[in-house]
Amino acid sequence: GSDLHLYRGKIPATEDGDIFGHEFMGIVEEVGPEVTEVKKGDRVIIPFVIACGHCFFCEHELMAACENTNTGRGAILNKKQIPPGAALFGFSHLYGGIPGGQAEYVRIPKGNVGPFKVPGSLPDEKVLFLTDILPTAWQAVNNAQVGRGSSVAIYGAGPVGLLAAACARMLGAEQIFMVDHHPYRLSFAHQTYGVIPVNFDEVDAAEFIIQNTTGYRGVDAVIDAVGFEAKGSMLETVMTNLKLEGSSGSALRQCIAAVRRGGVVSVPGIYAGPIHGFLFGDAFDKGLTFKMGQTHVHNYLPQLLEHIENGDLSPDLIITHRMKLEDAAEGYRIFDKKEEDCRKVILTP
Repeated sequence: GSDLHLYRGKIPATEDGDIFGHEFMGIVEEVGPEVTEVKKGDRVIIPFVIACGHCFFCEHELMAACENTNTGRGAILNKKQIPPGAALFGFSHLYGGIPGGQAEYVRIPKGNVGPFKVPGSLPDEKVLFLTDILPTAWQAVNNAQVGRGSSVAIYGAGPVGLLAAACARMLGAEQIFMVDHHPYRLSFAHQTYGVIPVNFDEVDAAEFIIQNTTGYRGVDAVIDAVGFEAKGSMLETVMTNLKLEGSSGSALRQCIAAVRRGGVVSVPGIYAGPIHGFLFGDAFDKGLTFKMGQTHVHNYLPQLLEHIENGDLSPDLIITHRMKLEDAAEGYRIFDKKEEDCRKVILTP
């Protein structure tokens, strides 16, 4: 999903010849002289976040904030002297310009910190999404404090939103609303995860959610898995296209409206720069907590692998298209246009 931001030209400092791909796995072919954690022949998944493992932030398990790996400037506009966060694979020169995984071979920096060995008993498709979208969904759901008996609304039925629904269901959420406007995605989420589907082309999503919660209070938490390209008004679209605003605020406004007082707004969706129509006063009046940011992937891998091995999570269910690497351009086109009921494309060399 995030690769579509690059594909659509929405991420600055993306250059001709850059190699995309921040969700990938493979077999170790060669290691540097100081690499001791993996060896040739190991089957590994690669976290999309590149962390050094020993800086202040890494020692506090904030791997996405690592201050030693990114030679780019990062995305903060008012950054002052603060170093950028961690480098990311295949995600523009803002995040280090590191070649991504949509290739036959990939060089992995910090070989003792990033690569995570996976058992041969599990097929690639079962573990591939440990690289990004499953930990991202897991962090979002945990940030939202989803637990047994809670209610949550997830905005965006893309890959992260769908896996957030899977995680919320596993954690015992009582009510899960899924907001989108693609019927095939809503239908899949309803059938697979038992969500209450909400098509925002047909109803005011926040109003519908509030009407279907106890005491018209709203949900305990909301998850914005849409981000800065959320479908908004014509004015909002024009302003973001002209770079007068950095991000659409449509999804966030809905989230703030749908959540109960004292609730949590969890934001795994990517935002950049100023946000159009951000109703901070509403958030203050409702006493909301916001939790957001890039995913600290490394922290969650052992636990998530265990859930996959136990059958608690089956992230591969979201896959619809399997294509060869040389057909990547067509895969991007299909995913971007939402053709063929596309939910997730995987590429193999």
